Amino acid sequence: MVYTCYEMIRDCRENRPEGWSYFVPNYVPVVQKLVRRYGPGDSVLEGVLLAIHSPSNLFASLDPAPERVFVAALRQQVLEILDEIAPPAQPDIALDLETLTAALDSLTLVEKQAVWLETMRYTAAETATLLRTSVATIQKIRDKAGESIRAKTDGWSITLLAGNGRELGRLAAPDTPQCLPVKAFLDVIDGRTTWRGREEMDRHVNGCWHCIDHFCRMVEVVELLRRLQPLSEAEAEPFRKLWGLAAEKRPAWKRLFGAG
Repeated sequence: MVYTCYEMIRDCRENRPEGWSYFVPNYVPVVQKLVRRYGPGDSVLEGVLLAIHSPSNLFASLDPAPERVFVAALRQQVLEILDEIAPPAQPDIALDLETLTAALDSLTLVEKQAVWLETMRYTAAETATLLRTSVATIQKIRDKAGESIRAKTDGWSITLLAGNGRELGRLAAPDTPQCLPVKAFLDVIDGRTTWRGREEMDRHVNGCWHCIDHFCRMVEVVELLRRLQPLSEAEAEPFRKLWGLAAEKRPAWKRLFGAG
């Protein structure tokens, strides 16, 4: 029998060791990548993992969900924990969402995504991979956006967007009744949306930073899972000890296929 993400969520919710033992090799690598991108690095990894394992972790209110939806919820919790234990430094130059909106009003949806991913600390090369375009195209978009933002602000730095990323993300958090569900973004990413459906979606999303942020977060989640390499037994053991879990004793073929 294959052990699934649905079952892991159920077991972690009930604080069963089998759920946490499955989480360690399969999702600690996701946490590591998020901590390295949005936090100060591995120095806070232990604190983040302890907070995830606490009784008030995301599993307490999370219903069993598909893996990509779960990882999106995990991402959100990691960022909330980082805000508590390792808050980002205040940027030298503040940038609010109203100014960003005015500066980027003429950009297309894809161009706004390319800029928003910079607030998420993605380089031009990484963004090109996420949006499936060329590095030159992304850099051209960002240069254009930079000129527009510079014209709307009193100061400028090359790290302006990344430095204000967490605050811009919080400002974009509130949604509206017109905002789209996660399935709509996953349908676009997976190529299941019709041209008409995509045009209708674009009309709303292009003017909604919440949906642009949501879309970019789901693109990030899909890429995280695509590149995910589970931890080996030796790599996972320190994290099992951190959570007080017994060493894994299942046969190798069962570990490989996720069987119970």
